[in-house]
Amino acid sequence: MIGVDVKVGEGGGQVLRTALAIAAVKGIPVRVYNIRARRSRPGLQHQHLASVKALADITNAKVEGAFLGSTEVVFRPGKPAGGEYFFDIGTAGSVTLLLQAIMPVMAASHQTTVVRVRGGTDVPKSPPIDYFRYVLVPLLAKLGIDFKVELVRRGHYPRGGGEVVVTYRPSRAKAANLVDAGKVLSIGGLSHCVRLPSHVAMRQARAAEGALRHLGVPVSISVEHYEGRDDPHLGPGSGIVVWAVTENSVLGGDSLGERGKPAEVVGREAAESLLQDLSTGMALDRHASDMMFIYASMIGGVTRLGGASLTSHAKTVVDLLRIIMPEVTIELSTSEEGKPFIATVNGVDLL
Repeated sequence: MIGVDVKVGEGGGQVLRTALAIAAVKGIPVRVYNIRARRSRPGLQHQHLASVKALADITNAKVEGAFLGSTEVVFRPGKPAGGEYFFDIGTAGSVTLLLQAIMPVMAASHQTTVVRVRGGTDVPKSPPIDYFRYVLVPLLAKLGIDFKVELVRRGHYPRGGGEVVVTYRPSRAKAANLVDAGKVLSIGGLSHCVRLPSHVAMRQARAAEGALRHLGVPVSISVEHYEGRDDPHLGPGSGIVVWAVTENSVLGGDSLGERGKPAEVVGREAAESLLQDLSTGMALDRHASDMMFIYASMIGGVTRLGGASLTSHAKTVVDLLRIIMPEVTIELSTSEEGKPFIATVNGVDLL
């Protein structure tokens, strides 16, 4: 059994989710310990426990230590199985963080799989659901991996209650060269607000458009606002995701609204994040730079990834892949955190 000390990485939930996801894909047992050991509230919280249980359901795993406050989990996965699943995080815990864990396993099932998840769709410290819809899904398509992400209802912190449906359809994955973004062809975006005046979403969109207009390409940012009594979306809350369609890739930037934060600042933050990553010329923005490693590792042959920033998340994922999937080789052009990088991933044929 492979042991993973969470202190090796960032000491939090990302190590746990990633380690269990890799183990589930490989079908090998893993023991993850010292989970959030240095936090004021150590051990598994609702968000982490939801991911453990979701991975266990999809792989019919035997799990020890799956309870609130547990600092150690032993995970013995079976074979990933398709079908229909429903997972309720039970709080405003991030839907997208749970999806980061289960989507590679859904793909490894080689069967049509439909998952409905309830929780926070647009919450701090995690990618918003629109990033998955408009950036991650198109990027995975470039690897031949067929996902569809549908938004049923938005849920913001602290209420949560949002819902999404994710569908995987069997497809033949392929190694790819996602290094250079190439020329920017167009800019898209979606600005939203829930149970707030519609001008909040409009001001976010206008601010982002103003910051991106100098690129000299078409800019089209849609606006969605929900404030009627019968509207199903939960709030209040707002946010914006913008993305650049380039010759070879799709890159995104995002920002969430919060009390006291002007809508114009929200819009500019998303645009500036995108512009910073575009300025590197790399094919993957700072978020995709760590999400794509596990998929590249599951594809036979050599996949090359160009990332705008070697984040601490990305370095953690690489470290875990080297521990749990030693047959995969990953070469990085730099080990300096925060710098653009090129990764050469020689994966194994699991998809």
